[in-house]
This record gives sequence, C-alpha cells and structure tokens, in this order.
Amino acid sequence: MASRLALPPWLTRALKAVMPRGLLGRSLLIVLVPLVVVQAVALQLFYGTHMSIVSRRLSAAIAGEIAIVIDALERAPEYQARVLAGAYDRLELKMRLVPGRLEPAHERPPQLEVLERSLVNALEERLRRPVALDWQSDPVSVVLRTPMQDGLLEVDVPRKRLFAGTLSLFVAWLVGSSLLLFGIAALFLRNQVRSIRRLARAMDAFGRGHESAPLRPGGATEVRQAASAFNVMQERVRRFLAQRTQMLAGVSHDLRTPLTRMRLALVMMKVDEANRQDIVDLTADLEEMDRMIGGYLAFARGVGEEKAEPTELAPLLDDVARHARRAGAEVALQRPDELALMLRADAFRRAITNLVDNARRHARHVAIAAQKVPGGVCLTVDDDGPGIPPARRADVFRQFEAGKDGGTGLGLSIALDVIRAHGGDIALEDSPLGGLRVRVTVPT
Repeated sequence: MASRLALPPWLTRALKAVMPRGLLGRSLLIVLVPLVVVQAVALQLFYGTHMSIVSRRLSAAIAGEIAIVIDALERAPEYQARVLAGAYDRLELKMRLVPGRLEPAHERPPQLEVLERSLVNALEERLRRPVALDWQSDPVSVVLRTPMQDGLLEVDVPRKRLFAGTLSLFVAWLVGSSLLLFGIAALFLRNQVRSIRRLARAMDAFGRGHESAPLRPGGATEVRQAASAFNVMQERVRRFLAQRTQMLAGVSHDLRTPLTRMRLALVMMKVDEANRQDIVDLTADLEEMDRMIGGYLAFARGVGEEKAEPTELAPLLDDVARHARRAGAEVALQRPDELALMLRADAFRRAITNLVDNARRHARHVAIAAQKVPGGVCLTVDDDGPGIPPARRADVFRQFEAGKDGGTGLGLSIALDVIRAHGGDIALEDSPLGGLRVRVTVPT
C-alpha cells in the first residue's frame, strides 16, 4: 500500500494560516486555482509557441529589410541619400548615418526580454555584425545601432512592427473570462452558502432553546433535505419535551396529594412525649419527599417554556448570594455592575443556585465571581470543601449520581441542562480555595 504523502510541519502550518476558514472561501479557492492554472497554461502555450513564432518572423522581416538597405549603402555609397529616403518611404524605417562607435545597449524593460532576444538573433544572423538596441530613447520606436565604415547606422524601427496585436487581445480575453467565470461562481456559491448559514443559525438558536419558526428549506437539494430533517427533528424534540413535562407534572400532582393528606394527618395527631419525636421525623421525611418531587419536576421541565430576555446578571447573582447567606453559608461575590445577557432568568437563577447550594453543603466558604471574556461571560463558583477527584468529575453531572452524597442527585444535572440550553457549558476544576471550582461559560 502506498504511503500517504506527508507535508513538512512548517508547510502544513503555513497552508493552514493562509487557507480560508469558511466554506465560501474554500469553495471559491477550489474554483479559482484550477481556473488560474488552466488560463496560465493556455497563455504559456499561446505565447510560448504561436507568439514566439510570430515574434521571430516579424524580427526576421525587419532584419531582412535592414540588411538590404545596408547592402545597398555599401554597394552604392554615392546614392546614400536616395537609399535612406527610399527606406523611409517604402519600408517605414527612418535611417541615418551618424559619427561615433557602438556603445553597449541600454537596459530593456523585463517584459521585452523575449522580444529583444528574437530581434537580436535575427539581426545578427542577417547582418553578420554586432547590434545594440535602445528601448528608452523613443516611446514609439526602437532605436537600432550597428557599425558602418564611417560611423554608425541608426534605424528607428516602429514598435508596432514588432508586436502582434492579438497578444493584448488574448491577454484581455483570458483576464476578462476568468473574472467573469469567477464572479458567476462566487454568486452561485454565495447563494448555496447562505442556505447553509441559515441552517446553522437555526440549529444554534434551537440548541440555546430559542423559539423560532420552522426553517424554510432553500439552496441545493442536499441542503433542502438537511433543513427539512432539522424541522422534523425540532418538532419531535419539542413534542417529547412537552410530553415529558406533562407526565412529570401529573406524577408530581398525584404524589403530592397523598403527601398533603399525610401532612394534614400529622398536624391533627395528638402530640405527647411518646410520639413527639416520631411526628418530627415523619414531618421531616414528608418535607424531604416534597423537595425531591420538586427537584424531579424541575429536572423534567428543564428551561420550560420561559422566553429568553435581556437580563442584568448583577441583580441575579446578588439574589443567589443573598439566598445562600440566609442558609448559613459565607459567600463572597465579585461581579461587574453592568452585565446584560439574553437569559431565561428563572431557569438561569435555578442553575446557579443549584451550583452554589452544592458548594455550601460541602464547604464553609463560597466565592462567586463573574467577568466578561471574549465572546461571552465566565462565572466561577469556588469553595474550600474536600473537592471532587478528577476521575469522578465527569460522573457527577449524571442524574442521581450526586445523590449518593446527599440530596436528590439532580442539582448539577439541572444546572448543566440549563447552561447548555443557553449555549454555554460547565467545567469542574481545582479551586484556589482548596476545594472545587465550577466554571460556567455563557456566550453573549
């Protein structure tokens, strides 16, 4: 089996740095690269073969005409003026004899290198004498100088006789057609990517629990199928959540009815020294059962049907800290004065309360801090308790797992569901206080 071609790490990093990140950019790159390669190959083939042949033939024609004039000047020097005038009238070559000697050629523009090489080769082949070309003195002509018996022969060769006009047209056609094709590809690809982006926004909004109308399918067939499948999935998830909430609400109601009767019976019982402790214990058990039923219902309801609204985080955290202090915990709070987020305020308060209650049950000191971070808000809950070993941190978010240490085992699960419904996440870390740190990140 052939081994996979591996690029050097530095080249891989460089390609990742310059490659576009988005689908539109990468799709346009896929279109642009082959288009540029094909056009470059076509230009090279055309210019390297056809244009090279044309250039050599034009140079050979000019060199032949100059050779004829030089031969006539050398054979009949007495008719020098008539020969030079005839060259101008018949060949459009302005010639003159000047004193001096042949100097090195002036520097040529880089784009004329191939043309000069063809012209010099043809002149030296026809004239059998050195030549020098001056591309700078005259903007419409090339000044050619070659030694004669009594000086130099200067020839002004019109540049139009050395260039084929089809070259500029061909280059213009290559550039124009490339831009046209690239523009059409960009237009169509942008329409396709727009449908994918709309689907991504709808999925992100649904993941955050935002209510939205069914997505209107658009774009290519595959994108339409994905949008239709998303609409079906969204409706099924909503129906399932509604059924689960309705069922748990019914179960909660059915269970609380006998609990209410039992509580009423305890209240009506005659209290004496023999049964006082039993009544107290039974009352505590009933309260615990009622609290557990409330926890189960809150977990089943999740964020419920509460609408997300702009909410100031500072008063919400103040309320959570105040509630924890009333329960006997030492709570330190650090938060900015103004920090607005799109939240389901009651659900978010319940999630943070669950995290703080979990911390205060296992520690004496709790510290809550909130700060802005790029793209969102970071909220931490630190405690000085025993903490949780790293191997167990992934398990505590499972339903009923935390209940092994007391409680219903649903507080962290409810908090995780609520935070993720807001598009955020929860992570457990070591706390600077010596216990556990719960890090909550929520996007803005």
